[in-house]
Amino acid sequence: MVRQAMKTATTVNSTHVDPSAVPPSELVPMRYPGRRLTALVVLVVAASLGYSVVTNDNFEWPVVREYLFHPEIMAGLRTTLILTAVSMTLGILIGIVLAACRMSENRVLSSLSGAYLWFFRGTPLLVQLIFWFNLSALYPRLSLSVPFGGPEIIGASTNSVLNLWAVAIIGLTLNESAYMAEIVRGGLLSVPKHQTEAAVALGMNRWLTFYRVVLPQALRVIVPPTGNQVIGMLKHSSLVSTIALADLLYSAQLIYSQNFRTIPLLVVISLWYLVCTTVLSYAQRHIERHYGRGIQTGTRRPSGFMKLSLNSRRRQRSQPNDNPTPARRKNR
Repeated sequence: MVRQAMKTATTVNSTHVDPSAVPPSELVPMRYPGRRLTALVVLVVAASLGYSVVTNDNFEWPVVREYLFHPEIMAGLRTTLILTAVSMTLGILIGIVLAACRMSENRVLSSLSGAYLWFFRGTPLLVQLIFWFNLSALYPRLSLSVPFGGPEIIGASTNSVLNLWAVAIIGLTLNESAYMAEIVRGGLLSVPKHQTEAAVALGMNRWLTFYRVVLPQALRVIVPPTGNQVIGMLKHSSLVSTIALADLLYSAQLIYSQNFRTIPLLVVISLWYLVCTTVLSYAQRHIERHYGRGIQTGTRRPSGFMKLSLNSRRRQRSQPNDNPTPARRKNR
């Protein structure tokens, strides 16, 4: 039995042909009937679901078309986009500072940065927004004064300083900066240390080393999760509706609280969120492609496994043993 198994293995190895040694014209794709059957079932289910959504009168599609470009909806969409842009920009800037402090050899800065990340990543964003909204219950007046009970230099009422816009931006920014700090820190740590050492050996200073060597390599790791955070910020900004800031969701709530068309208005804001996330995803893909240049090298592999045609196998078997093919020489 052992001798027979060894003979079978030798036969298999002798008939095996390396696909790279065969011209592409003699390669044919393998067939996967299971994949086609699965794809057919998924398409049937998706088509059935789409048909039920389109033909269901309870969605009230005429009402959706009526309110899709309603002035209040457009104003709420503008508020959502402004909140996303401002909070994300400030969150990235503060996150870079926090990442630098977290990686600092100064234990005080590193500990304070770690405590900041621990608090803002450990508490829900909704709780933070409500806390900032009710900060006047703890501090009725915000002021800049000499420490430990000294005279006040400048001050104002908390409610006058922290209006709805300020509360929303502060809450979203501080929460987002904690996550961006870890993303930036992970990207910087992904650059091998010998890259920096080589740059220093070439005579580059610290700023030039960071700008020309470390940053381009770190951005390949930073950009994908940052794009996800931007999309997440766009959706998380809907939480500001709890503090009565007229964003996209709150605008829709004001409308359907009057006409009781809840489902159509929710469909309207869902469509606008989908449009915004699609645009952001498209931009993210192009930015990733820009910073990922040079990673994938070589020719592109064909999709799916390939097998040799019957004529090619017969021709390989008919060759004499004293002049083995490159594939047989490799197997030996």
